[in-house]
Amino acid sequence: MTTWAGRTATEIAAAVREKKVTPREVVAEHLARIERLDGRVGAFRTVRAEAALAEADELAGRDLDRLPLAGVPIAVKDNLAVRGEQTRNGSAATPDTLADEDHVTVARLRAAGAVVVGLTNVPELCVFGTTEGVYGNARNPWDLSRTAGGSSGGSAAAVAAAMVPVALGNDGMGSLRIPAANCGLVTLKPGHGVIPAGIGHGDWFGMSENGPLATTVEDARLVFALLADLEPAPPAEPATRRIALSVRSPLAGIRVTRPYTNAAREAGALLAEAGHRVRTANPPYPLWLSTTSLAHWTAGTAVDAEDLDPRRLARRTRVHAAVGRRFVTGVRKGERREQLRGRLAAFFAEYDVLLTPALARRSPASADWHKRGWLRNILANTNYSPMTPPWNLTGWPAMSVPFGKLPNGAPCAVQLVGMPGSEETLLDVAGQLEVLHPWRRTAPLG
Repeated sequence: MTTWAGRTATEIAAAVREKKVTPREVVAEHLARIERLDGRVGAFRTVRAEAALAEADELAGRDLDRLPLAGVPIAVKDNLAVRGEQTRNGSAATPDTLADEDHVTVARLRAAGAVVVGLTNVPELCVFGTTEGVYGNARNPWDLSRTAGGSSGGSAAAVAAAMVPVALGNDGMGSLRIPAANCGLVTLKPGHGVIPAGIGHGDWFGMSENGPLATTVEDARLVFALLADLEPAPPAEPATRRIALSVRSPLAGIRVTRPYTNAAREAGALLAEAGHRVRTANPPYPLWLSTTSLAHWTAGTAVDAEDLDPRRLARRTRVHAAVGRRFVTGVRKGERREQLRGRLAAFFAEYDVLLTPALARRSPASADWHKRGWLRNILANTNYSPMTPPWNLTGWPAMSVPFGKLPNGAPCAVQLVGMPGSEETLLDVAGQLEVLHPWRRTAPLG
């Protein structure tokens, strides 16, 4: 008997188009795996078992040859609307009304033949880099004692545990790249405006972007193209790129631990051997980047929480929003973001790609962080994930790519960053790393 859980989206869709397996068989197998494993992992807020099987059956009436994701089960982050389902955004304060229609990104994947099997857990209002709350805690399938990360933690955990081959998430300060790095996945936060956003009330001032979580560069490339409404493109012929290698934290005072600095240096050495021009060089991060990041992070939450009953929010969320209210007016002006783009654009005039560690250290323990104090959450988040925020502030594309292992056997990862319009370049470089240094795609959960 052929097993489909653990296969890539590309493999599954090809098999469905070739009539080697039906969409129902594929979806049923993944639903069975979710039922068996998710009590340990905590990836899903809700599972659409009956609806997903019915939608898989409906695919039989479509022209499968025209569907790039024919029969592929996907998971959707619980801040994006799925028709007929609640969108709870990790909070008891959000309305329990059913969505009338799919978010545009969900609609595009469904139009390509994907079947939504469930909505995944997020921290309340998708604020933090750990995923836990009233609907459950998402754990890293490679190390169940650790958080999957956040805020797309449930989506990342679902893919890493082979409950789905790909998932949909979004990234406002690292919310795709952080859990992808923890869980050994490929993700791409696109540049601003490449994929429709429509996340919360204003996309955190335009910093939040939707994107894929996948186990291979090929799957990430395919889903990215579908989300961006582009014709899926094959990898380009290898080209020599100017790559800057930096292991310095963008946020002052934070130390990047050895496993992550080693990963970035080893990745740089492999790319140099492959013919790229790799040079150690640090972007000119300003000292005010830390305070600017905090201002934008909290202000985005303040706007998203405006219409919600504060008594139903966790204390850390209430404090985060209260801090952010004083920054909303200034953040809306966008002056600091424009200054940051100006400083960093000069650096990228010399380099095509920036290569950095994806994180500074392994993720925090899986715990009820939503019951802990605000400052404790801020310190835990900032100390382990300082590498991602600059690229939301600039609105430029960035990827997390698995590379090596941590001492406990969980995945390590590097980050690739480029200027606007460089998504395909980043995918090409990521694809080379995948060939040069392959990774195990899913966690050995059984």
